[in-house]
Amino acid sequence: MGVLAVVALMGRMVVLFALLMLVPLLFSLLEYDAAQKPFIWATAGTVISGLLMSALTRRFRRELQPRDGFVLVGMTWLVLPAFGAVPLLLAVPGLSVTNAYFEAMSAFTATGATALSGLDDLPLSVNVWRCFMMWVGGLGIIVLAVAILPLLGVGGTQLFKTEAAGPMKDQKLTPRIADTARVIWGTYALLSVCCFAAYHWAGMTWIDAFLHMCTTVSLGGFSNHDASFGYWNSPRIEAVAMVFMMLSGINLLLYYVSWRGRSLGVLWRNAEVRAFYAVVLGTIALITGYLLVHGTYSSVAVALRHTAFHVISVATTTGYASHDYAQWPLFAPLLMILLGCFATAAGSTGGGIKMVRLLLLVKQAQRELVRIVHPSAVNPVVLGGSAVPDRVMQSVIAYMMLYGATLVGLTMVLLFSGMDVVTGFTAVLACVNNIGPGLGEVGPSVNYGALTDFQTWVLSLAMMLGRLELLSALVLLTPQFWRR
Repeated sequence: MGVLAVVALMGRMVVLFALLMLVPLLFSLLEYDAAQKPFIWATAGTVISGLLMSALTRRFRRELQPRDGFVLVGMTWLVLPAFGAVPLLLAVPGLSVTNAYFEAMSAFTATGATALSGLDDLPLSVNVWRCFMMWVGGLGIIVLAVAILPLLGVGGTQLFKTEAAGPMKDQKLTPRIADTARVIWGTYALLSVCCFAAYHWAGMTWIDAFLHMCTTVSLGGFSNHDASFGYWNSPRIEAVAMVFMMLSGINLLLYYVSWRGRSLGVLWRNAEVRAFYAVVLGTIALITGYLLVHGTYSSVAVALRHTAFHVISVATTTGYASHDYAQWPLFAPLLMILLGCFATAAGSTGGGIKMVRLLLLVKQAQRELVRIVHPSAVNPVVLGGSAVPDRVMQSVIAYMMLYGATLVGLTMVLLFSGMDVVTGFTAVLACVNNIGPGLGEVGPSVNYGALTDFQTWVLSLAMMLGRLELLSALVLLTPQFWRR
């Protein structure tokens, strides 16, 4: 395995990443805001850095081996946020290196946890960059590279499997993996255009519609307003957001299958989609009733409006807020955050363990209960009419063990640093599952800017681990991985 071969490819990816900075630079030039020079310098510096990386390792270029894909993906999610932080660092006065990297990591992983305040007063180009990074990171820069950048000269299958979310990564609907990635990004782009138009129809300006389109279909949740959706206090805008968050929360490939088969029945027959909608709608009904019983709201319509928006927002790991739901009785916001740990589907832009893993774990538990009563019974785990291979089940169980250990370990680290238990636990849940806001000092009405540098770096790591679904990142820490 050649790390230098990965660095050679990484250099070209850094150059391509620099081209993304032209989007906020264009907004800066059109609006004549104060961030023109920071973006010019950041773009130039990123291009030069990428060219140097590529030139110095040119003789090591070769076709990637299977293990190289893990190194490249891990390096991508560490290095590109560092370059993404540069324009933020140059354009936002007083922003520390730690918070700039945290902000870029949050954007790139579509987490939506912010360390910035005064969003309404930031230069437009800075908000564009934050939100546009989130849109690109929503499905992953690696998938983008595999889909439309064959000039990189590497095999795409290993990269796609490493980047793709969910336990069953070998499924593809087209003969070539690059075509599958193009289908995903084509669906993503179409969903983005529809969301953009719907937001403008609902009453947003073109700029606000663009920014919130970027952070809705990516299920990231950044906003250019400190009050998030409370800035508009509009049921129509909230309704548009809910529709597109729910649409983005399921496997995007299913839309292609539905289009190809000219039938929406594909969506309803999918066990993961049915479970996703059932859990979200059931939770909305439960929390609405709970808030009415506790007198938080006196009107059913108002309770349903606020509950539906926030349950969908948190369950899909988006993290928008129109109201400080941390002031609700603790059961409600904590249940929503726990829902964000698993509700979205594999193949969506959401975070968390994915609904399919939860379904497989439930079925495995049922299987073991049957085995206790009937030790000789043949009772395979079945999902969608097909038996699930034991290799997949072993991967799911291993993932869940590492997931639990990561949550406990990172929470203990934050508690050791002096953070209170509610803030520490929910901050880890929110970052590992790419939800965004937690509770306590990192609730929906505040942000992560008050944390210490150490705590911020820990949570930056948590976001990256969650985005790479743990196994793809933690495998790099095993001695066996690095042995020839």
